[in-house]
Amino acid sequence: MTVTILLIDDNAVQAATRQAILRRAGYFAIAALNPKQVLEQFQGTGFAGTIDLVITDHIMPGMNGSEFVRQLRRTHPTLPVMVISGLEDAEAEYEGLDVQFRLKPLAPDHLLASVARLLPAA
Repeated sequence: MTVTILLIDDNAVQAATRQAILRRAGYFAIAALNPKQVLEQFQGTGFAGTIDLVITDHIMPGMNGSEFVRQLRRTHPTLPVMVISGLEDAEAEYEGLDVQFRLKPLAPDHLLASVARLLPAA
C-alpha cells in the first residue's frame, strides 16, 4: 500500500526538497504551494487517491498554517497533520487542532521519523 503525503509550502524549493526526501523513503509525495487551492480540492473533487498525511508550513501568503488546519479539520477531523515552522511561538496557534508541530530546520531523518510516528501502523 502506497502512503500519500501532501506537502504545502509556499517556498517551492523547500517543498521540492521535502518531496524528494519523502519519495526516496518510499512515500508518494504531492507538493502544493497554495493552501487555499488545497482546501478547495479537498472540498471539491478531492485528490486522485487518499491523502494519508498533510505536512504544512506555518507562514504562507493568504492563509497561515493554523487557519488552513482549522478549515481542514471541518471536513477531515482525523487526518494526521504535521506543521513545520521557524517560529517556536506559533505552536500555541495549533492548540486543540491535533497536529504535530516541528521547528525548522528539520533534518531529513527527523522529518522521516515524525512522518512514521504520524502514520497508522500498516
